[in-house]
Amino acid sequence: MIDARAVISPQAEIASNVAVGAFSIIGPDVAIGSGTWIGPHVVINGPTRIGIDNKIFQFASLGDAPQDKKYRGERTRLEIGDRNVFREFVTVNRGTTHDKGVTKIGNDNLLMAYAHVAHDCCVGDKIVMSNCATLGGHVELADWVIMGGFSAVHQFTKIGVHCFIANNTAVTRDVPPYIMAVGQPAVPHSVNSEGLKRRGFTEDQIRNIRRAYRLLYRSGLKLQVALDELDKIAVTQAEIRPFVEFIKLSSRSIVR
Repeated sequence: MIDARAVISPQAEIASNVAVGAFSIIGPDVAIGSGTWIGPHVVINGPTRIGIDNKIFQFASLGDAPQDKKYRGERTRLEIGDRNVFREFVTVNRGTTHDKGVTKIGNDNLLMAYAHVAHDCCVGDKIVMSNCATLGGHVELADWVIMGGFSAVHQFTKIGVHCFIANNTAVTRDVPPYIMAVGQPAVPHSVNSEGLKRRGFTEDQIRNIRRAYRLLYRSGLKLQVALDELDKIAVTQAEIRPFVEFIKLSSRSIVR
């Protein structure tokens, strides 16, 4: 299942049923789990750990050195979970010592052609990064985020669960859960209600989230006053709690 024209380091750990295509290069200190398929002309450098049943298409580059001028060759790593798909020309870099030293990709994600995940990013589960979507360093994407084509996220920015980032959007501040963000720079447009429906949220839950959105963005209240009101609502409406906690923990301020 490994093409004779692939170049694989003796120090790489590859499960017995991993497929590797022609002219792919796998460096030392790379571990690849069972069922993973690697197409031709892929480059994977370590330290990198890749889980099971991933698909890595041609010309992808995973685990190479961070694109950070402060990087001096320190030992950092990339960790990738299970059942992810990395399409053509996707690039994912290792972490730096200026953060936790690791870039993390969760499970069941789809990174379309030319998507880029920079050093020290933390990507959750079931995320879609469309063509040419880009994450700067130290970005955090929560589960179920969808990024449209050519969208980009500024360094140290966080995007909450179930968000939708429209195509060509430039995210420079944190985006709370459930929100559809658009524009350059990004502004809140609406609740990602269609995505919530697809993921099993009830009509009542979506209605409650819309009310929370209006309270935060359409009521004219100052942020802290709106947050206090949302905190009270979240006592009986559990779906509002992630919204409230995200805003409390935001370090870059939220899109407004």
